[in-house]
Amino acid sequence: MKWVTRSHVHVDRVACPWLITRFVDSSAEFLFVAADQVEEVAKNQQAIPFDITGAELGHHGDSCSFDAIIRKYGLKDKALLRLARIVNAADTDRLSAEPVASGLEAIAVGFSVRYPDDRENLCRQFEVYDALYAWCRLQVAGEKV
Repeated sequence: MKWVTRSHVHVDRVACPWLITRFVDSSAEFLFVAADQVEEVAKNQQAIPFDITGAELGHHGDSCSFDAIIRKYGLKDKALLRLARIVNAADTDRLSAEPVASGLEAIAVGFSVRYPDDRENLCRQFEVYDALYAWCRLQVAGEKV
């Protein structure tokens, strides 16, 4: 399946492809285009748009695109939901809502500077999200039920 979003990836546009690849569509193909081309490319390529104004899988109220994907695909993994809170706080400028969010934002900026090519940026940052998800798994394992 093809997915399309704006180029120059940052927190949500890295977290979403990671989420899609790991939990929704392991053979996903991602297209990165100028914001004003997303709708046209989505139509022409039969791609699912995400993290763009007006998209089903975009920001709605206080929710970011990562949240929208979790809801749409009914993902219930507690560690994934913990990660979603971090991604949301980092992506929606509510860094104080989650202590780890500031670090994720800093990492996203650093990777954008080091790897301006969106595909290379994703490839390198997926390891960060794999590690953060593993940390979230430890966090929720220690919670009292």
